[in-house]
Amino acid sequence: MESNSPLLRFYPGETPWHRNWKKAFPPAFREVSFVDATFGELHRADVHTPCGTTLEFQNSPISMEELRSREAFYPNLVWILNGKKFKGFRVLKSLPDVDDPRLSAYEFCHSDHLSMIRKSDLIQDKPKILNFYHPEIKGIPLTSYYYSFCWKHPHRVWFEAKCPIIVDLGGHFLYQLKQRRQLSGDYAYLHIIPRKSFIEQYLR
Repeated sequence: MESNSPLLRFYPGETPWHRNWKKAFPPAFREVSFVDATFGELHRADVHTPCGTTLEFQNSPISMEELRSREAFYPNLVWILNGKKFKGFRVLKSLPDVDDPRLSAYEFCHSDHLSMIRKSDLIQDKPKILNFYHPEIKGIPLTSYYYSFCWKHPHRVWFEAKCPIIVDLGGHFLYQLKQRRQLSGDYAYLHIIPRKSFIEQYLR
C-alpha cells in the first residue's frame, strides 16, 4: 500500500463541514492517497495520522458495500458523521454505566424512556418494565458521559459498522455511537467526548 500526502486541497462537492474538520489537522495529515496494489484501486483518506488512524468525514449516507470496502481497506478507521443532517435525532437522558455488574441481569428497553427488564422475564409475553425508581435498580447512579438517544429515521448501515462511529452535532462535544449486546436486541447509546480532546489525541 503506497501513500502520498498532498498539501491542503478542497474537492468539488466538499462541504464547509468537511473543510472545517480537515483544517483541525496539519496539512500533511489531509487527503492522503493510498493505492491498493491487489486491485489497482485508489483510496483517499480525509485524514491519516502518523499513528496509523484514518479519519473519514461522512456528510451523507453510504451503502453497505461502501462501508465494508472502506473498513476492509483501512485497518484503523474512525467514522465521523455530520449528525446535524440526521432527521429526528435527539440526545435524551443520562444513562448508568452500561457495564455496571449490577445491571448484568437486566436489559435496557428499546424506547425513549429510561427503563429496563429482567433477563429472566424475557420468555414472558409482557415482561415487567422497571424504571430507575424501582427498588432493584434505584441505587445505581447515572453517569455524566453515557446518554440515550432517539433517531426517528436512522441510517441503518451505521449500526453495522465495525469501526468506531463519532457523531458530530456541533458545539464542544462529540458523541460516539456504541451498542450494548443484549438478548432482546443490541441497545444503542452515546458516549460523550470533548471535541478538543478527540482531536488532540491524533496530534501528539
